[in-house]
Amino acid sequence: MSTVSSHLGIDLAEYDARIRTFIPDYERMLRVGASAVPRGARAIVDLGTGTGALAARCLRRAPAARLVGIDADAGMLSVAARRMGRRASFVTGNFLRTPLPRCDVVVASFALHHVRTRVAKQRLYERTSAALAPGGMLISVDCYPSCDGAAARRQRDAWLAHLRRSYTPREAEGFLRAWSAEDVYVPLDDERAMLERAGFRVDVLWRRESFAVLRARRGRR
Repeated sequence: MSTVSSHLGIDLAEYDARIRTFIPDYERMLRVGASAVPRGARAIVDLGTGTGALAARCLRRAPAARLVGIDADAGMLSVAARRMGRRASFVTGNFLRTPLPRCDVVVASFALHHVRTRVAKQRLYERTSAALAPGGMLISVDCYPSCDGAAARRQRDAWLAHLRRSYTPREAEGFLRAWSAEDVYVPLDDERAMLERAGFRVDVLWRRESFAVLRARRGRR
C-alpha cells in the first residue's frame, strides 16, 4: 500500500478537505457508520484509520469506548492522534498482518478497497470475526458497485459527475484511472457473500449509486 498522499496525489494537509471533493456523500456516510456503533461499546478497532474522521465520530457516539487505530501511513496517524487524544492508541502497520485486539466493534472507512485479492479479504474477515466479541460488528464505509455491468457503468458516470463539480473532465477521468491501478472495488453482492462466509449477518445501512455503509454482525457462537 502506498501512502495516502502519493495514492491520491495530494498533500497530507489537504486530505480532510479534498476527500469530500473525491467521494460523494462522504459526510453522510461517516454519520451513518458512526451512528451504527452501540453507545455502550467499550473497545473499537479502526482499520486504515487515516486522519481519524470516522474514528472520532465513533468515540463521540460511544463515550466509554477506547479505540485502536491501525494504518500503514504514519503521517496520517499523527493527524489522527492530534484529533482524538487519550482515548485512542495507534499501530503503524498493515491491517492485513497486524494482530487485531479483542473488541466490540471494528470500523473501516474507504480502507478495505485497498485489499488486492479476495483471498486476502476473506482471511481479514475471518480474523475480524475472531477478534470480535459475540454479537460484535464490523462497519464498513466504502465503494461497492453493482455486479451488473450496465449498472456499474452508470454508477461510475455518477462518480465522474461528482468529481467534475470540482475538477475538469480530464482531471476527473484521470483520478478514477489512477485509483483503479491500486484500488479493488468488490461488487456489493460479492462482498456480502464473503462476509457471510466469515460468519457475519449483513445489513446495508445506506446506499447511493456505488457507495454504501455495511454493518456485519458476528453470530453468537
